[in-house]
Amino acid sequence: MEYLEFELPIKELEEQLQKCRIIGEESEVDVTETCKNIESKLKETQKEIYKNLTPWQRVQLSRHPNRPYTLDYIKAICGDTFLELHGDRSFKDDKAMIGGLGKIGDQSYMFIGQQKGYNTKTRQYRNFGMANPEGYRKALRLMKSAEKFGIPVVTLLDTPGAYPGLEAEERGQGEAIARNILEMTRLKVPVITIVIGEGASGGALGIGVGDVVLMLENTWYSVISPESCSSILWRSWEYKEQAAEALKLTASDMKKLKLVDEIIKEPLGGAHRDREKTFTTVSNTIVKVYEDLKNLSPEELVSKRMDKYSNMGVFKD
Repeated sequence: MEYLEFELPIKELEEQLQKCRIIGEESEVDVTETCKNIESKLKETQKEIYKNLTPWQRVQLSRHPNRPYTLDYIKAICGDTFLELHGDRSFKDDKAMIGGLGKIGDQSYMFIGQQKGYNTKTRQYRNFGMANPEGYRKALRLMKSAEKFGIPVVTLLDTPGAYPGLEAEERGQGEAIARNILEMTRLKVPVITIVIGEGASGGALGIGVGDVVLMLENTWYSVISPESCSSILWRSWEYKEQAAEALKLTASDMKKLKLVDEIIKEPLGGAHRDREKTFTTVSNTIVKVYEDLKNLSPEELVSKRMDKYSNMGVFKD
C-alpha cells in the first residue's frame, strides 16, 4: 500500500500494529491489549484525517496509484460477460478509451470509460488516460450501437483531460468532443455517468452527458486541474491548494451546485482501501438508477436530459 503525505500518521500506526502482532506471534508475550489500543488509535486517526479532507487532498486521493480504474470496475461488476469492442471505423483503436457490452444480472449495459495504466509501460500504452479524437468517435459509435439495440449506456469518467497533442488537434479533437456532447443529449436510451477518479475538462465531458450523473466521494470534476489553474493565475504550481479550494471541484461542491445528482460513498480511506465494497456499491447504484429510468419513453428521456442541462447555471437575484 502506498501512502499520501497526509496519510503518514496512519502509516506509522499500521506499522506499529504490524510489529506488535509479529512480537505476539514470535514470542510468548501477551500483546493483545497493546494491539487493541493501537487499533483503537488507528481508527480514531483515520476518522479524524478522512473526515476533514481539503479539496486538494481529495484530488490527491482521486489520483492514488492503488485506486481502481475503469477496467477494474467493469471486470468486477460484469465478470466474464464483458466483451470489449474496438475501433472508431475511421482511424484506429484508442487504448485510452475502452468500451464494450457487459451484464449485471440479466440486464445488458454498454460500458464506456477512460482507462489509465498502473505502471510505466501500461501508462504509455493507455496514454495516461488521455483520449484522442478516435477515442471519442469510438465511444460515440458504441453509444449509437447501444441506442440501436435499446441497451442502456454506463460511462465511467477518469481522465486528466483529452490528449492535447498536435496530431489530436489535426484530427479534430474539439469537434469530436462537441459531437459527442450533442449526440449524447439526444440518445434514446438511459445514460448513467459515474466519475470514478479525475473528471477533467472537456476530456471528461466528451462521455459525461448523462440522465443521472454520480460522483464517488473522493473524486473531482472541473473545467481545469488545480495545477493548471494555479500556473495560469499565479504563474506557478505552488498555489494548487488554493486553486483546488476556489474551483469548487469536490463531489460535495458539485452536489451543492446541482451539477451532479448523487454522491456514492467510499470506504473509509478511499475506494482503494476496500475495492470489493466499492465495486458492490457502484454495481448496486447502477442497477438502482436504471430501475428508475427504464420505464421512461425515449421522448421523456431526451426531454428530461435536455431540461437538466438547460437548467444548469440558472440563478435568481
